[in-house]
Amino acid sequence: MKIAMIGTGYVGLVSGVCFSDFGHEVVCVDKDPRKIEMLERGEVPIYEPGLDALMAKNVAAGRLSFTLDLNAAIEGAEAVFIAVGTPTRRGDGHADLTYVMAAAEEIAHAASGYLVVVTKSTVPVGTNRQIKQAIRKANPELDFDVASNPEFLREGAAIEDFMKPDRVVVGVQNDRAAQVMAEIYRPLYLRDFPIVTTDLESAEMIKYAANAFLATKITFINEIASLCERVGADIKQVSKGMGLDGRIGNKFLHAGPGYGGSCFPKDTKALARIGQDNAVPMQITETVIKVNEETKRRMVDKLLDLCGGSFNGKTIGILGVTFKPNTDDMRDAPSLTIVPALVGGGAKVRVTDPQGRHEGEALLPGVTWVEDAYRAAQKADLLVILTEWNEFRALDLKKLARKMETPLLADFRNIYDPRDAKRAGFIGYEGIGRTGFLNSAE
Repeated sequence: MKIAMIGTGYVGLVSGVCFSDFGHEVVCVDKDPRKIEMLERGEVPIYEPGLDALMAKNVAAGRLSFTLDLNAAIEGAEAVFIAVGTPTRRGDGHADLTYVMAAAEEIAHAASGYLVVVTKSTVPVGTNRQIKQAIRKANPELDFDVASNPEFLREGAAIEDFMKPDRVVVGVQNDRAAQVMAEIYRPLYLRDFPIVTTDLESAEMIKYAANAFLATKITFINEIASLCERVGADIKQVSKGMGLDGRIGNKFLHAGPGYGGSCFPKDTKALARIGQDNAVPMQITETVIKVNEETKRRMVDKLLDLCGGSFNGKTIGILGVTFKPNTDDMRDAPSLTIVPALVGGGAKVRVTDPQGRHEGEALLPGVTWVEDAYRAAQKADLLVILTEWNEFRALDLKKLARKMETPLLADFRNIYDPRDAKRAGFIGYEGIGRTGFLNSAE
């Protein structure tokens, strides 16, 4: 089957590459000439483990290509996926559908034979019906259907998620569209991965409800962590005890400096707005958004306490600035709240991150980028772990402490035991939901 993928951002590129690996002929379209040139040279414009090799394999097999020409991409295609950005619209929290609707109109003018227009972008409930109306208005004679096919890809594990999904959600209006979607996902059907086929509105809602629930779990455990610090409990033990309950599960119960990334911040805001527009306030989701922002700011207060009430004149090393490991994505990362507060407070900030520098240089002005954790620690007054990259999980704590002017550690991912930090020579430790040295047995 021939598939056209409009948009070569994170979702579009990963989906296009993986569909081609299923055996489909996939043409990825983008309006940015620089992106297309990069892709044609075999360069991947995003960081996603394994994507470059999988892309090269399918380009070499002749199943995957890239173009600026939408008309050529759509010619002969049985399905066209819309995978363009839906950023939060300034001022009202709505998802901005400008790019989605523009793509729909372009499809209407370029298409001739029957095809299914599939929305991969995350869009508010009712958007696929709007897409259908827009295409029908632009080309009344076109034979087409629309489908909703939300993505559930975790950055850093996107290929695995696409090839071995928990489920695939497909929203359609008739059997004809359902059959096309079934053919597209046939390799997953054959391996018995769950395919949830439903109506358009339910498919759209599943995406928002799932992300809001996961964001709620993260925010809940962060609130519990704050309480643990006051009462002397250890959040790692509390999370373990909770997670062993099969009704709760252990995923997304890791306390940290707040959630970020391309999905949770945007989708929780959009869901809250959808609720307001329909007179059904999403009170839990609205609270999650508020508490998550407070969590990020609370991290600044914790660092201020470690620094004796002032950042001025301090040298602070930051380990990790991306919102999570195995990605270069910094959208709504906690570092974008924490690092500027340090710089604004007069600190000299050194930053290291395996993939974050490309985006981070523009987003974090006033910092010095260094190669590794040990250089970040050199003559530093405080070392802060913000992202749990693997290379930060087995650091030589004694070596770090020796390099520092004042060996203080803020471990905002709870990677290290406070007692180990103390034995290594650190004179102060601050984690999330832990008591640091206060009740240490040593």
